[in-house]
Amino acid sequence: MAGVTDRPFRLLCRHYGAAMTPSEMLTSNIQLWNSEKNRLRREHAGETSPRVVQIAGSDPQMMAEAARLNVEQGAQIIDINMGCPAKKVLRKAAGSALLRDEKLVKDILHSVVNAVTVPVSLKIRTGWNPANRNATTIAKIAEDTGIKSLAVHGRTRECMFKGEVEYDTIAAIKEVVEIPVFANGDIDSPQKAAEVLFHTRANGVMIGRAAQGRPWVFQEIDHYLKHQELLAEPSLNEKLTLILTHLENLYDFYGSFKGVLIARKHVAWYCQNLSGHLAFRAYFNTLDDIQQQTNALQIFFSTLEDCFCKKAAA
Repeated sequence: MAGVTDRPFRLLCRHYGAAMTPSEMLTSNIQLWNSEKNRLRREHAGETSPRVVQIAGSDPQMMAEAARLNVEQGAQIIDINMGCPAKKVLRKAAGSALLRDEKLVKDILHSVVNAVTVPVSLKIRTGWNPANRNATTIAKIAEDTGIKSLAVHGRTRECMFKGEVEYDTIAAIKEVVEIPVFANGDIDSPQKAAEVLFHTRANGVMIGRAAQGRPWVFQEIDHYLKHQELLAEPSLNEKLTLILTHLENLYDFYGSFKGVLIARKHVAWYCQNLSGHLAFRAYFNTLDDIQQQTNALQIFFSTLEDCFCKKAAA
């Protein structure tokens, strides 16, 4: 979720009920931290507890130092990423590439846990490829080295985000460890969250792509699990207010130039299920000014509202 879960998005997800919102994945190479991209990834001003910083790397000592420095700067939980399947991460032997080397996994986890006084969590996949699934072994290593919780995406690295999610594997992991386990993968509705929790006996679910353009999904899931009933989807006017607030925070966080560019992908996600979204997306992506983007959204949603009212009156 690098490039998505920046501070404006995390604040929005917390507002809609997400219990924890880890930072974008941050390199453990502290020599790169002075770049604008990495500086913003370490920005947590205004966030409520717990502040979770996610780090990635393949050198145990660098990972330990990165964890220690982030705790000094206010991190309350360190989250280690060993699940990212992106090629640029794998080229650095980080993310899910680490699942091929169980000894290195142990060394990294041991170094990080012993470097900080805050809880350390871990994200993994079920293995490197379908022929090499070792998630239960990694889970036991994690528990034995002092990891406090484990999030599992139910696919191997090779599977990326395709194919069926291995909820059975997540259930098997839950059987062999006592630390909390969070299930992840294709959980895109309150009903699916309930089904996955029942099947895996996991302690919770981790939502990623399903929150893009639908940050209220956390509120929907929480309500459904507590009351076994579905919440009504936000109205068009509520969605417009949410989007405009999100964009205003993006402009403030990144500045007008970069904020306008980043707003484009979020607006595409917000509008992907609305009538006329393809034409609107193409038009919106040509806009390079804050006021132009704001005006375009207001006009687009006003048109949708008019169409809705006419259908209701017919």
